[in-house]
Amino acid sequence: MKRRLRRELRLLQAYSMMSVFALLFIAATAFTRAGAPEKFDEITVQRLNVVDANGTLRLVLAGKDRMHPGVIDGKTIDRRRPVAGLIFFNDEGDEVGGLTFHGEARDGHRRADAGIMFDQLKQDQTIGLQYTESDGRRSAGFHVWDRSDTSLGELVEKLNAANKIADQTARDAELARIRAAAPPGPRRVFVGKNPDRAAVISLADAQGKPRLNVKVDADGTASIEFLDAAGKVTQRFPQRP
Repeated sequence: MKRRLRRELRLLQAYSMMSVFALLFIAATAFTRAGAPEKFDEITVQRLNVVDANGTLRLVLAGKDRMHPGVIDGKTIDRRRPVAGLIFFNDEGDEVGGLTFHGEARDGHRRADAGIMFDQLKQDQTIGLQYTESDGRRSAGFHVWDRSDTSLGELVEKLNAANKIADQTARDAELARIRAAAPPGPRRVFVGKNPDRAAVISLADAQGKPRLNVKVDADGTASIEFLDAAGKVTQRFPQRP
């Protein structure tokens, strides 16, 4: 009896040692592979997140069904974002711009847009390259916006609360009120082609009112226009015949 117990004890000790060595081997293999770069000939994903070593999200590459909705001051925007592309985030995890695009031809109508945007810190885009199209009318160019110093975090919080209102009419009214009260972000510079196929350099005042336009119309007519705050042309060179 004692001999059998000693034999079983030795077997148990041997099994325990083998288990420990097996666990050590698996752990060492896992740590070795974790630091080694992987190579793929092809990969199919709906969304890819790139993070820093501390877990801070820095880049999202996604299709339109899985795109990140955006975040400022730790507040994620309550919205769908049905566009494909890349969204970038800064050291604090705030969205800071990206590349997005979509386009479709449906029921005889064509719609498309694409943009590369760079956001002001804690704010919306301040520089961008953008293309838009609606039923054959197209605009493409370089934009500069003048943004407020106020963080968008408070605005996001208010919009998220409004989105929880059950009644659609009341919800739409509250969303419109919040957006109307938000600090303006007027476009100050546009360089590109407008929907009338004119090549334009347009400079605006702090309220977003165009005050100087340099244009070459689709028919080749070139002009320089000075405008007042109401949009009326005060001077034009050359004068219209």
